[in-house]
Amino acid sequence: MGKQRVHLIWDWNGTLLDDIQAVIGATNAAFADIGLEPISLDRYRELYCIPIPRFYERLMGRLPSDAEWAVMDETFHRHYTERRAGCGLTEGVEELLAGWSLAGGSQSLLSMYGHQELVPVVREYGIERHFLRVDGRTGPSGGSKAVHMERHLASLAAVGAISADRTVVIGDAVDDALAAAYVGARAVLYTGGSHSRAALAAVGVPVVDSLAEAVHVALDGA
Repeated sequence: MGKQRVHLIWDWNGTLLDDIQAVIGATNAAFADIGLEPISLDRYRELYCIPIPRFYERLMGRLPSDAEWAVMDETFHRHYTERRAGCGLTEGVEELLAGWSLAGGSQSLLSMYGHQELVPVVREYGIERHFLRVDGRTGPSGGSKAVHMERHLASLAAVGAISADRTVVIGDAVDDALAAAYVGARAVLYTGGSHSRAALAAVGVPVVDSLAEAVHVALDGA
């Protein structure tokens, strides 16, 4: 299988977008609203998991109530939106996306960031043209990526010869690997986002420290 035969599905937050500091700031703002102590980046990466209410359970010792979840979710997204404006793309993203496209590879973007917010943000960063599709989350926040991945691949398959067995998901979270496995795709996980290296390594897929290395591994395993 050559490079032109591989389709990449990129994650957005913590992968293409270097926004982990914005996420930490918004998370701590949400914690403050219900009286929780702030959390460090290392602690965040140690405990983070999907769905998000389970992450909060690890911190609180119990699942948040519906009322607490509503407050925390709204507060997080409000503070994140304010902080996101100061975030840049991860180092080398523009060159990687352009290079993959020029070499004949196809790629798309799938995120759990809300679809209506995601599309204009990706356009703002000037990289939308590199993707066959840009899909964000539809429906309530806090869920798993697997079903969204299935729909994303089905939409891609409907307009071209893209199938799961020649698709590689590049993301920063355990949930990216689980979603890839759910549809029969491969995954490469990047350490610059939401999880510790140990948490990523436990999933059993390749773990890398740069997106350039992620692309290399995706191609090497094709």
